[in-house]
Amino acid sequence: MESTPHTWLSTRSAGVLAHVSSLPGRYGIGNLGQGTRDLVDFLGRAGVRYWQICPLGPTGYGDSPYQTFSGRAGNPYFIDLDELASAGLLKDGDLAPLRALPSDRVDYGKLYERFWPVLARAHDRFSASRGDEVAGLGSLSAFRKEHAGWLEPFATFMALKSHFGGFPWTMWPEAFRSWSKELRLSLPESVRLDIDRHAFYQYLFFGQWGRLRSYAASRGVGIIGDVPIFVALDSADTWQSRAAFRLDPHGNPLAVAGVPPDYYSAKGQLWGNPLYDWEYLARTNYRWWIARLRSAFELYDIIRLDHFRGFQTYWEIPADATDARGGKWRNGPGMHFFRAVRRALPDARIIAEDLGYIGPDVVALRQAAALPGMKVLQFAYGHDAGNVNLPHFFTPDSVVYTGTHDNTTTRGWLEKLPRETAGQIEEYFQLGGSRSAWPVIRAALSAVSRLAVVPMQDLLDLPASSALNQPGTSEGNWQWRYTEDQFAGLDGERLETLSHWIKLYDRTGDRMVRDYSENPEMAHTRA
Repeated sequence: MESTPHTWLSTRSAGVLAHVSSLPGRYGIGNLGQGTRDLVDFLGRAGVRYWQICPLGPTGYGDSPYQTFSGRAGNPYFIDLDELASAGLLKDGDLAPLRALPSDRVDYGKLYERFWPVLARAHDRFSASRGDEVAGLGSLSAFRKEHAGWLEPFATFMALKSHFGGFPWTMWPEAFRSWSKELRLSLPESVRLDIDRHAFYQYLFFGQWGRLRSYAASRGVGIIGDVPIFVALDSADTWQSRAAFRLDPHGNPLAVAGVPPDYYSAKGQLWGNPLYDWEYLARTNYRWWIARLRSAFELYDIIRLDHFRGFQTYWEIPADATDARGGKWRNGPGMHFFRAVRRALPDARIIAEDLGYIGPDVVALRQAAALPGMKVLQFAYGHDAGNVNLPHFFTPDSVVYTGTHDNTTTRGWLEKLPRETAGQIEEYFQLGGSRSAWPVIRAALSAVSRLAVVPMQDLLDLPASSALNQPGTSEGNWQWRYTEDQFAGLDGERLETLSHWIKLYDRTGDRMVRDYSENPEMAHTRA
């Protein structure tokens, strides 16, 4: 009998989950400036080895980072505007309307109105200077040449979207519903200017992100990114690569993605993403997907592959459905896909997001692909018949979370425990009457899972009102931010406690975990 291959998780370490949008900053949303460096410094001091984030792409209607205009581009909202001011591309008066935005949440409506004119002004000043570099970020022309394969289609898509009043590409005139290199030649000057602007924004984002990633690495902090299994219908991905998706001749989806009724919603979740043409992708050796993953690993050290179960079976919903209940299961590409990924990206470190009601076939696929899965302590009791999210059932090839971006905060969870499980949870996590998240954080760090991740809301011990997202709803999500004052409160006793637990439970990430016993003196000599 063939043994199950080991995952890439070979050390014990810890991470903190905090999306870039949630960080402090002066311009209405977290960005790649001082707030990120402060967070990285804190993680380094605590001994936390990983910073986990949500997808970095440019968001559209609904503001979800899981529904973006591109799976390859960065969100211009995250550009550090202070750096542009220092470079002389922005003036204090330009930034004043953004400084008036809230500091404890993201007001996406007002941000949209105020941000884009500011960034356009920075581009136009740069263009007028006839320069080719901003603040040591490298050559703009070289950047455009290196990333032309996705950058030019994306910039053209965004410019055309604005030109056509923000409507989805499926509603544009027929001549513009497909990408081609020759398309730019037929576009008016205003659209060509907008293309150059969007390429410039990506140049700034990628330059600043590369600098931040180097900064994090110098402090011993790696970055865990997130790759959603699906892309948005209204995106440069589908517009550029229509053959990869199940679309009709006009670009409309033949069926859409989602999940059946579950823990989060009695009607299931109707995501609306177009489904892949897996037969076409297999014939092309998954070239589109591998290029997507390769670009993700240029940004991150590890990726979380969202909705892993969709590679084994996915929920197909009729395109005209009003909710997800009328869908049916279809077979995904399975191990054929992951063998192709392993051949192309042999060093890829991937976490499989395998949450929900997962049957043995999905578990078998994850194990065959040698990927660690996820466990969530908030699902410990009452979530499923097997209580697989209880720590005493964990295996080392897993990543444990107190909660994720789709959960309420742990304090919020504890404050509203159902009567039938409250006593068990109280005793299991040794709460002692408290509703603080910290006993649950300790349980995560002490668990057998090789990697433990804690959302920033739990480190700050915040109530349910600080949740980032509530699946199945479309209002009020992705807005939460922590403030500088809240973050400052983590220094001192909280930092000491976190650092102590990381050492106590061997989560420093600096030594291999071995499955055998040996003489300590011999091990010391060998080391």
